Amino acid sequence: MSEEITELHKDEWPEGLFEIPQKPKKLFVRGKFPDKHAHTFLCIVGSRKHSSYATESIKKLVSGLKGRNIVIVSGLAIGIDTVAHRTALENEITTIAVVGGGVEKDAIYPSINRTLSEEIISRGGCLISEYEKIESKPWTFPARNRIMAGLSDAVLVVEANEKSGTLITARLALEYNKELLTVPTTIFSDFGKGSNRLMTEGARPVFESKDILDTLGIEKSTEQKIQSVELNKQEKQIIKLIRNEIQTFDEILLESEMKTSHLSQLLMEMEIKGFINKSLGKYESLF
Repeated sequence: MSEEITELHKDEWPEGLFEIPQKPKKLFVRGKFPDKHAHTFLCIVGSRKHSSYATESIKKLVSGLKGRNIVIVSGLAIGIDTVAHRTALENEITTIAVVGGGVEKDAIYPSINRTLSEEIISRGGCLISEYEKIESKPWTFPARNRIMAGLSDAVLVVEANEKSGTLITARLALEYNKELLTVPTTIFSDFGKGSNRLMTEGARPVFESKDILDTLGIEKSTEQKIQSVELNKQEKQIIKLIRNEIQTFDEILLESEMKTSHLSQLLMEMEIKGFINKSLGKYESLF
């Protein structure tokens, strides 16, 4: 199935693609394009050269989106794009790659990400392009940025220097009236000078996953879904502690007065159920 290339029927196109200037005439897909009615599309972009801070930011933010029917969109490039795709897969979140050339395996650029592209497809995502089989060219990458911005509900810029091509996608998002988000970085970092400046142009700063959920307008529906989940007494206690900023294992152990082995087992079971998530040594509620 992964070798089959199909043309995406226009009934399946997200509405935003019909509203952009120079909309594509056709879109080719290898893999499964997510149902536009059941998913929200978040584009994550950034520079090829980036800091470890950017990597950790993506891991923290994306992990908090698990279970929300969000699709991570990116461009399969080296750098932030790769981190975004891989982090989505690690968290069992569907991801799609908008590629600069054709979607056939031999046309994937950079070639080092061909394995990643196949994993995206095998895990329920897809590759998408307005070209079926051509090799990537310098002019195809800026052109594909309009598709990334057009099909997404919001664009998150994690880190970009002042001359990064990522800023093209960011400005297209503003032009297309999409929500533009950015992760603030230190003023002493050259990696984030461009993305920091986006905040003066209307980008919303993101500090936690909830900021993304609020922007996408899906937090309310998530809360409604949670009401139907039955938690036992101890699970409710854990959720309450985490919401009150008691988030490390030792903090929870002290406040809950549970035995170490029992708490460890309970937290693992809650994570498997999708009630909580662990990131950077802290637990966060997915409710």
